Amino acid sequence: MAQKVTAVRKNNEGDIVELQLSSGEVVDYKQAQQMAKNGEIEHVNVFRGRDGEEHLRSDADGIKENNLDNLPTF
Repeated sequence: MAQKVTAVRKNNEGDIVELQLSSGEVVDYKQAQQMAKNGEIEHVNVFRGRDGEEHLRSDADGIKENNLDNLPTF
């Protein structure tokens, strides 16, 4: 069963660096990307940005409250 992202930790520049999952587990950004690719995290996907790097984002559903940037911090 896939987990959900419940909270995020950001660095001083506002970038997400860690994610807390519904199990309570905390994973770093790169680990979360791999988990999303493997279908282990629900409602997120990995895309390649204009900078050529892979990025993690919430699935588009029209609800801004569940976007990664708008989740509670821990």
